[in-house]
Amino acid sequence: MKKYYLAYGSNLNLYQMAYRCKTAKPIGSLSINDYRLVYKGSSDQYSYLTLEKSKNSMVPVGLFEISYKDILSLDVYEGYPKFYSKYYIPIKINGRVKKAIIYIMNKNFDYHLPSEKYINICTQGYEDFGFDQNVLKQALEDTIENMPKIKKY
Repeated sequence: MKKYYLAYGSNLNLYQMAYRCKTAKPIGSLSINDYRLVYKGSSDQYSYLTLEKSKNSMVPVGLFEISYKDILSLDVYEGYPKFYSKYYIPIKINGRVKKAIIYIMNKNFDYHLPSEKYINICTQGYEDFGFDQNVLKQALEDTIENMPKIKKY
């Protein structure tokens, strides 16, 4: 039975995804409306992309066909259920409604800057799917804008 997965961060990188999920096959792309990308994490580790509700925003996502083994691999990679939660959302494929898995970071993490390596991996994924790089730039700007401000004395 076919399973579907929506990627918006490092798993858009086709090289990374092929390494992580041996049978995953990219089959298209779509957009998730009223969400934006931001970087979140904790102060003792790097931060990663996640989705956050935001009116009139849109996030492009890659659609993959995956196996049960791929889901298990994604669960480990995404730190499910401690770091990311797994959701099933309805999407249309060939005119039929199907459910797709998407991982969204748990709410107990704050805005933090990502590593340059992670940004590069995500940038390559955006290139792989032909997505507008400005979405990633906006994610970084929105993250910086929402980070706790340092008090000056």
